[in-house]
Amino acid sequence: MKKKLHCEVDCANCAAKLEDAIKKVDGVQDANVNFLTQKLTLTAADERFDEVLAAVIKAAKKVEPDAVISA
Repeated sequence: MKKKLHCEVDCANCAAKLEDAIKKVDGVQDANVNFLTQKLTLTAADERFDEVLAAVIKAAKKVEPDAVISA
């Protein structure tokens, strides 16, 4: 499943760090963080999407505590 989520980040460098961290989360097939549109495009298996999203949010908080990811 590919889903677009709101991803509030402060700068392009933060977005790049988030994207790298998110791509390392188990279950993430692909991820793209766009600083200009404040969007995260996340691709993961349908049956595990909620579980993967929770892990992505946790990983994002470790890398960038001010980042906000929401549906």
